[in-house]
Amino acid sequence: MKSEEAIGKIVASHGATLYDTEIASEFDETIFRVYIVKEGGVLLDLCSAISRDLSLYLDVNPPLEGQYRLEVSSPGIERVLSKPRHFANSIGEEVKLRVNEEGNIIGVLKSFDGNALVVEVEGKERSIDMGSIKKARTYFEW
Repeated sequence: MKSEEAIGKIVASHGATLYDTEIASEFDETIFRVYIVKEGGVLLDLCSAISRDLSLYLDVNPPLEGQYRLEVSSPGIERVLSKPRHFANSIGEEVKLRVNEEGNIIGVLKSFDGNALVVEVEGKERSIDMGSIKKARTYFEW
């Protein structure tokens, strides 16, 4: 079983969904981050419970070599969109895209077919090829 599949099953056993994982380096420390989502929101108690169960699994199946710190959290209100499932699950939400040669585009994600997405910008729908997107995230106007 792949590590991400196993992590997803552990997260699901707590009624949440695995959003993504990442390995980060901060202040000479390696961090293995597990981002989760749950209908109604992610609470600290949920993150703690998932972290305890993941620690047991990761002790036997480490996600990387050497020492690391495990963090379990929500991806936040402005989530990074990097995988096809991220785009598919964000249909209807406002997104901010950095597109080659155009810069930033902010609009509502209307559809996604795996190769392109449709974003409504100022009342007009635009099709944007996935290959032209440098960076994407959900967007919240503060």
